[in-house]
Amino acid sequence: MNNNTQQLTSVKVNTQLFDDFKVMCVRTKLSLQKLTDRAMYLYVTDEAFRQQINNTLNTYYTGSQA
Repeated sequence: MNNNTQQLTSVKVNTQLFDDFKVMCVRTKLSLQKLTDRAMYLYVTDEAFRQQINNTLNTYYTGSQA
C-alpha cells in the first residue's frame, strides 16, 4: 500500500491483551495492521458490528468483567 494513503497513529493498549494478541497473530498470521484496517472498515460499514463493539464494555483485561 502506498504510504500516501496511510495515516500513522499510535495508541496505548493493555499489555496482557496485546501479549495474548501477539500469540494469536503467530497462530493465524494476522497482523495488527490487517486487524485494524478490517475492524475500522466493519465499524464504518456494518451496523451490527458497530453495535457489538459499542456494547462491549466488560472485559477480562480491564478488570471490569461481569
